[in-house]
Order: sequence, then C-alpha cells, then structure tokens
Amino acid sequence: MSDVVLRAMSGADIAAVTVLERELFPEDPWSEELIRGELADQPRTRHYVVAERPDGEIVGYAGLAAAGGQADVQTLGVRADQRGSGIGAALLTELLDEAIRRDSEAVFLEVRADNDAARRLYERFGFDEVGLRRRYYQPSNVDAIVMCRKLRPRPPVGFNRAE
Repeated sequence: MSDVVLRAMSGADIAAVTVLERELFPEDPWSEELIRGELADQPRTRHYVVAERPDGEIVGYAGLAAAGGQADVQTLGVRADQRGSGIGAALLTELLDEAIRRDSEAVFLEVRADNDAARRLYERFGFDEVGLRRRYYQPSNVDAIVMCRKLRPRPPVGFNRAE
C-alpha cells in the first residue's frame, strides 16, 4: 500500500467506482445511481473513501453509514490484483476511525458467507458474528453473516437512585 493514498470519495469518482463495483461484485453490484445517492448523504450520515494510486487509478473503496450512535459498513472492495497489500485493512481502519469520530457505540456489517478472506479481515479487526441473514445476497442465494465490533461500552439504562 506504500504508494496508495486514501481520500474522500467525490462525485468525480462515481464512474470509476461503479466499474470497480461491477468487477468485484458481478452478481449484485450497486448501480451508479445508488452510489450517487450514498454520496449525497456525505458527510451528514455517510463517509466514503477511495484508495488511489499515484496515477489516479482507484483500486479500492469503502463506505460507512453512521447515525444515532450506530455505524454500518456499507461496502468495502479492493481490486483483485491489489489484495494482500494492506489496502483493505487501511480502508477498514479509516471507517472505524470515522465511526469513533462520530461517537458510534458499535459498527455492524454484513459479509457473504462464502467470502472467507473478508471474514478473516473483519475478525482480525475485532468483529464478532452476531447473526445470519439467509439468502441475503441475490440472485446467488448466499447467506450474509452479520458481524459487530463494539467501540465503547453502552451506558446503563434505567433509573439510578442515589441512596
């Protein structure tokens, strides 16, 4: 990852990210309109970043939704020939840092049950499996594993009396 930099995704990146999205997730890629819609909420409730080479080529991207004390990894993708170089870890670190900046208590995500490399990355970053969504990814009918990483303890709920 030595020559790759992370920066905020902008509208100018949508076409390149859409091409990469189709390459990475051919069965169920996000549309250009969906990506544009996600960016429309940035920075209010969204935080999207790209991993860019010095020549301007985008080789990865990631997005976070955060509101109400909870954050969700919306997407994270790294071009196949760049995997294993630390780009995915750098993108995930940026999303977790942003969740902390937004005072989130926890970060959730869904990962394809057949994506072992992504699951290992998330586990390395302290995510635990908390649920399963059967046949979540269509049209392939692949289950989604729901994972969570707590960022800070939840305050006690209820009545507190000083005695």
